[in-house]
Amino acid sequence: MSRPPRIPRELAFLPFSGSQAVVAGLVTWRMLRGPSWRRMLPDIYVHIDGYREDDHRMWCDAVALTLPRGAAISDLSAAFLWGIDLLPRESPVFITLPGTARRRSSPRVSVNQRSLLVEEITRFAGLPVTTGLRTTFDLGRQLPRTDALVAVDALLHRRVVKLPDLAGYLDAHSGWPGTAQLREVVTLAEPLSESPMETRLRLILHDAGLPPLTAQHDVHGVHPQRGRIFLGRVDLAYPRWRIALEYEGDHHRERAHFQRDVARLNALRAAGWLVLRFTADDVLRHPARIVHLVTGAILERHR
Repeated sequence: MSRPPRIPRELAFLPFSGSQAVVAGLVTWRMLRGPSWRRMLPDIYVHIDGYREDDHRMWCDAVALTLPRGAAISDLSAAFLWGIDLLPRESPVFITLPGTARRRSSPRVSVNQRSLLVEEITRFAGLPVTTGLRTTFDLGRQLPRTDALVAVDALLHRRVVKLPDLAGYLDAHSGWPGTAQLREVVTLAEPLSESPMETRLRLILHDAGLPPLTAQHDVHGVHPQRGRIFLGRVDLAYPRWRIALEYEGDHHRERAHFQRDVARLNALRAAGWLVLRFTADDVLRHPARIVHLVTGAILERHR
């Protein structure tokens, strides 16, 4: 019975350059053409045990091996590396190449041709990536308006970038394509927003002309013996009218979370709060219904 070929430790998990591995004597071209290895890109291979078709980080590792000096992983892929996953399914790796480089986009790599300053590129686990500030600047002006606000909110919430720094960078790059949109996004941005759907919900109501909402509002009540007590935190609120808006994600269906939600909801209602709960279907498909319900609640509480 033949033994399986030994896998060099250096090639066991991460993508690598086939030509460099051959020169180093770690593998042969004949081995790389065998079933133990997967060709990802021209000259870029990974061991079959380390290959995961939808692992964006693996593809970032692979693409980074092909980048020339002055290039970087950027845009949504950079945001992904910074901890913000807004990638569409089967997304390519987004890269920025300097103007002197030439490379066509492909199903696996989306190329943006523009020059980056040295200070706009950093290293993330060994990969060249646009800084958090440059990443936020690019996404905020290039994505569609709603997606741009979602990205900026998420990067602010994770503290990848600070709002004053983004505003200052924007002022220094006034006149660049998309900066008019980014300037509006900066005025709408909310670092306390905890999810893309919260951002989308807030933007729906803003665009409908409703009053500004308070994000992540702490609600307190009065206990007969203990005095002032914390009842819960709501996603969005109109404190003056005691109206709370909650986005219900899938995690709310888990038994323990559901039980806590019921207890919190009962406590809020007992304290005189009206709680409106919305799902992804509401936010993505029925924004007019959301506006109608919230407008009605404000009118009712305003009387």
